[in-house]
Amino acid sequence: MVSSTAPQSGAAGGAPRSRLPRAEREQQVLDIAHARFAADGYAAVTMDDVAAAAGVTKPLLYAYFGNKERLYLACMRRAGDAMLATVGEAIAAAESPADALRRGLEAFFAFVDGDRDAWRVLFDESQPAGGELARAVAAYRERLLALVAETQLALIPSAARDRAATEVEALSNALLGASEALARWWLRNPGAMPAAEAAQLLIETVEPGLRARSAAGRRGGDAVPSSPTPLPNPEGAS
Repeated sequence: MVSSTAPQSGAAGGAPRSRLPRAEREQQVLDIAHARFAADGYAAVTMDDVAAAAGVTKPLLYAYFGNKERLYLACMRRAGDAMLATVGEAIAAAESPADALRRGLEAFFAFVDGDRDAWRVLFDESQPAGGELARAVAAYRERLLALVAETQLALIPSAARDRAATEVEALSNALLGASEALARWWLRNPGAMPAAEAAQLLIETVEPGLRARSAAGRRGGDAVPSSPTPLPNPEGAS
């Protein structure tokens, strides 16, 4: 006698389906959609593709997520939240603005290296230039910028924070743009260098300028303060 809970064939010849609670089924579909979007890009993937790969009917997929844009947003939220958590945890232990810079960039590139699908979903260049998806990407960028800038400001003496706020905001925007550009290059050139080395390349390029600004600030009181303590050598770090 065949059990009534035995796996059943999926839609359109897809993967077998079992009777899962809706929350589990949604998560399963989301995992598959996330992988498809990461592999092929938002523009190339259809709801038919996802339904077939997940072994569900297209009406069920629409019932769960509404449309392709909302399905993608669900994938994007997972990717964006993971990125923010990774960077936030790293910079929370920073002891100076320079240390926060180093920790943040190292965490950013470690995230890209460790979960390339999440990066591709979050920064997919085939996304529409406007609309809800573009606003969602912009919101994650703003949250990341705010996280980094607020951490930097918190490590600056309180008497200098108001003066430093504009420069911190400007530099945070510049560093995020440079980090994204370097990450895209790194992904297009597999094997060129380890992710940690890419992060170090950017740190060593930017850090002397920040130290020069710090020195000018100590002389004239107009630049962003930074820690005068030399950064640790990453090769000798434990």
